[in-house]
Amino acid sequence: MSKTAPRVLTEQAAIERLKDLQAALDSEIVIEVHLHDGTTLTGTVVERPAILQFIDAHGNEGTNGVLPLDVGDTHVHMIWLDEVDRFIRLGTC
Repeated sequence: MSKTAPRVLTEQAAIERLKDLQAALDSEIVIEVHLHDGTTLTGTVVERPAILQFIDAHGNEGTNGVLPLDVGDTHVHMIWLDEVDRFIRLGTC
């Protein structure tokens, strides 16, 4: 069974950006994350994001990552790394 993602990245520059985000997002840091759609969330990174190979809805194989973010509501939000515009580190828990 393949893991699916809404979008996959295949260009090296885009994949390097995901890797840079992964390296900067340590577990247990508190961040304010700004998404491409204008959404802003504040929460704690549960664990360092995972970058994996996925298949999109069109059957294309590529890379994406998932950022688990605890924003203090009833569940951990799983944010696709390609949706992250930027983040601000606010501290640690």
